Amino acid sequence: SILFSALAGFSFFYAFRQDSALVSGLLLIVAALMIQARLICNLLDGMVAVEGGLRSPVGAVYNDLPDRISDTLILIGVGYGLTAFTDAITLSWAAALFAAMTAYVRVLGGSCGLDQQFSGPMAKQHRMALLTLGTVIAAVVPAYNQWILYLCLWIIGLGTIVTAILRTRAVMNELQRKELPPND
Repeated sequence: SILFSALAGFSFFYAFRQDSALVSGLLLIVAALMIQARLICNLLDGMVAVEGGLRSPVGAVYNDLPDRISDTLILIGVGYGLTAFTDAITLSWAAALFAAMTAYVRVLGGSCGLDQQFSGPMAKQHRMALLTLGTVIAAVVPAYNQWILYLCLWIIGLGTIVTAILRTRAVMNELQRKELPPND
């Protein structure tokens, strides 16, 4: 998934550095396809581990760490690719940071003995669906392509903040409902 994410990031980076609208559009389509390939790899990895009985003690690391790298490569690629907006790079780093934060809160809940929270509004599947849709639209509407992806970054950034807050509240509420063991 990291390889496909890197290809998506590079496609975003170079899409708006082209003189040809056709080449730019093709690079955006490649980026959208690579995002989906990344998600398929992630899905297949989990299915093989669970359904194939191939779980391992380090499986959680191999499941989560590549996702954080993949999110970052894609979101940063978008930010560095958007040449029309001076704050796009900063926005993409913020979106990547808060995307990692949503995963951190999910794993934190799990480390506290709770079921992991995969809720949105901007969980991984939501971020990637929005970005894929925005990328395809940007590819076919070249007059507004950078605006569309810039808007996607804003929605992802703000949505991941909301997601991290909601997940944190859910973890804290569930922890408060748990019975504490009696003092000895």
